[in-house]
Amino acid sequence: MRFLLLFSRQGKLRLQKWFTPMAEREKKKIIRDMTSMVLARQPRSCNFLHWKDLKIIYKRYASLYFCLAIEDQENELLALEVIHRYVELLDKYFGNVCELDIIFNFEKAYFILDEFLMGGEIQETSKQIVNRCIESSDMLQEDDNRDWFEVELFG
Repeated sequence: MRFLLLFSRQGKLRLQKWFTPMAEREKKKIIRDMTSMVLARQPRSCNFLHWKDLKIIYKRYASLYFCLAIEDQENELLALEVIHRYVELLDKYFGNVCELDIIFNFEKAYFILDEFLMGGEIQETSKQIVNRCIESSDMLQEDDNRDWFEVELFG
């Protein structure tokens, strides 16, 4: 995998994850190209595109487009499954995820992505294990916040 982009139907970028190093200028051009290419397609079109030396796989869920770029020799259906699994993980955490969840909790969306993918490869296939890691992280964060509050209050 080269990159994963989430953008709205209006073309607003909501999340970006780059798995290979690129210059900022090149990233901006790719984002512009991807949003314009995907948004211009008909709703019943195939979810696979060829762009330069990459395959672009995208899927629309509600008002968000999930766009993934893979190498030419990689499996498109597996990439589509990666997108779907990420959406399932987001749904499990947020309870029917929407664009506002991503906007206001972008750090959690990135954290969930990082628990699922690492370096452009699937790190963990089990939804239950990923969800347990996310819950554990939330518990640690709550404990830290509670400790900080007690220090401030009683310090």
